[in-house]
Amino acid sequence: MPSSSSSRSYSHDVFLSFRGEDTRKKFVDHLYKALIDRLIRTYKDDITLPRGESVGPALLEAIEESKFAVIVFTKNYADSSWCLDELVHIMKCMADPERRLLVIPIFYDVEPTEVRKQKGEFGEAFAKRTKTSVWRKLFAKQEKTKSWKDALVAASNISGWEPKTVANG
Repeated sequence: MPSSSSSRSYSHDVFLSFRGEDTRKKFVDHLYKALIDRLIRTYKDDITLPRGESVGPALLEAIEESKFAVIVFTKNYADSSWCLDELVHIMKCMADPERRLLVIPIFYDVEPTEVRKQKGEFGEAFAKRTKTSVWRKLFAKQEKTKSWKDALVAASNISGWEPKTVANG
């Protein structure tokens, strides 16, 4: 019988996924501080990632060792292959019955429908990323792009937060 998420031991309560240059010194720093002030063990790459470790595997492991993933979607989130690869892994962990990662999207200055349909400025960032990515084989590029799109659609279909609709953002 698979272990339930309640009996599982986690290194982090929350994994924050965000586009650094968009929100790191703004919204995400405030969110991180609010979580830490409430004694919520939060993984934020620039603070928690051990120096000298390879970034990719460490981030994927941190996702797997978290109870929740908070994804902060911004206009330029989809211009980062790191963010998109993180998102794919987050959505896989959410679907895994043994991990049962809980996902909370935050749509920061972007509409859920823009993420879902890759439209507007968000869509432009996604198009830029998928056009400028260099792949050895066209098939590999198509598969990667499909996995990114599938993850974006799945994540944007989750009920999340839109700061612009909340008093004081």
